[in-house]
Amino acid sequence: MATCKVNFIFSVVFVVFGAALGFLGSGDTFRRKVSVELNPGLKPPSVLPPEVGLVHVRGLGLNDTLHFLICNRGAPALLLVHTNSTQSTVQVNWPNFINHSLSGSLKVEPQDSVQYSSALVFTRVWEYDDVNDTADPQQTAESSFYPPYELQNFTWSNLSINDNQSDPTVMLCGGKETESFLNGTLCLQFSAFESEGREKAWPSLLHNANSSQLRVWLNGVTPRGNSSRFALEFHSVGESEFQGRVDVHSSIDDEYTPSIFKVAQWVSFPVNSSGVRGYNQWKPVAYRKAEPAFEDATPCKHSRLVSVNHIPDSGLVQAYFTDNPQTHGLNISFGIAKDPVFYSATKYVSWTVLMGVGEPPAESFSTLIIIIIAVGLGTPLALIIVGGVFVWIRKRMSHSSVYEPIN
Repeated sequence: MATCKVNFIFSVVFVVFGAALGFLGSGDTFRRKVSVELNPGLKPPSVLPPEVGLVHVRGLGLNDTLHFLICNRGAPALLLVHTNSTQSTVQVNWPNFINHSLSGSLKVEPQDSVQYSSALVFTRVWEYDDVNDTADPQQTAESSFYPPYELQNFTWSNLSINDNQSDPTVMLCGGKETESFLNGTLCLQFSAFESEGREKAWPSLLHNANSSQLRVWLNGVTPRGNSSRFALEFHSVGESEFQGRVDVHSSIDDEYTPSIFKVAQWVSFPVNSSGVRGYNQWKPVAYRKAEPAFEDATPCKHSRLVSVNHIPDSGLVQAYFTDNPQTHGLNISFGIAKDPVFYSATKYVSWTVLMGVGEPPAESFSTLIIIIIAVGLGTPLALIIVGGVFVWIRKRMSHSSVYEPIN
């Protein structure tokens, strides 16, 4: 009987730690072959205007393809097109694209292979004087807002490509010839991924082969007020048969983004269906230095989702979408109420967002949390079982020491 009890203890311990190892080994193994192309199909005599470029990042899967396109013409934009073909290609009518005959000048062929397309466009940077220290643009008087920076009017640098074999990046920076932006820039860094992983730098968002990442930062801008805070406006442009919503999910695990227990997801799904086809995902946190540390984190929050009755002034969006796409927008504001650190303290703020197809990457429990759970559940259970075995053995010993009556 004692042997059975001991075997039971080992079985319980094996189940607890086996479950933990199961969680640890449940990563996404799907991979894509990623390639980068600058100005696809551009040939002489076509010549692009100065500081205008188009980057095509192709993610080839087993039976599908992701096309990411980044353009610095007008408001900076990232276009995602998902096809069910491994032979789909990007076709650009360069004379029309160059001469502003934009509508339909960029296509993904064959067009009947396109399953989903969406664009993320950064349209404005808002600045307001937060004299009441609410860190809430919606509670700030209209008179406290300065004229916004219209990003379609910025002068953008050439697209800089780091053609890493598995995870390529594209950099784009812009500014405006105003007193505030003389030494300031707004930069975007796009990253595509071959497989699942996460960046070392915070917020260390979990990505997979179906996602890309945009890191946006404002650096060196001279604030126009003593208590200036900033907000970033961006739009999502997509086909009319899709609708969107913003969900916020909570977690008990903040190992990769300390003190941040939430993730926001702007998901797109077909009308009359709940299945997610695409998403933008972010943690509600920004950082006040280029190399983030815990003390440099500041929470951020998003406004409600609103419908916009026109598409943004973006060369990429206007070239691709032709059939009355729908546009929605929201703002991301940086900082929290009663936070004494305003933008002027570091003159830097950065924020990161994922864009992809399918269900957004879901954070599982980290190794540390799994070990804590395993120990927390396993230790009391083991103590109860060991105590029960000890009591059972003592009773057996005391019972065997008494003479049995002879019949």
